[in-house]
Amino acid sequence: MQTEWRIVLSMAVMRVLAGAIEITAALLMIKFARVSTAMKINATLGLIGPTVLMIVSTLGLIGLSEQVSYAKMLIIALGVLLIFYGTR
Repeated sequence: MQTEWRIVLSMAVMRVLAGAIEITAALLMIKFARVSTAMKINATLGLIGPTVLMIVSTLGLIGLSEQVSYAKMLIIALGVLLIFYGTR
């Protein structure tokens, strides 16, 4: 149970950090008030979002590794990969 709590906490912290980055980026866009700068900031966010998704999904799979069979874990991992494939 202690390990599961740590994994859930790590997942939540990653999402909070990602949210803080998004808010900071929005404030920077407003501060600079230039479309070209806003597009550069937005491009950076485009790289951060999928990275956070992969990290959080990996943490989740690690947490599920004791409870779920390897076949189901593979299906979950393939689902995450399909999300990336479908959104490119």
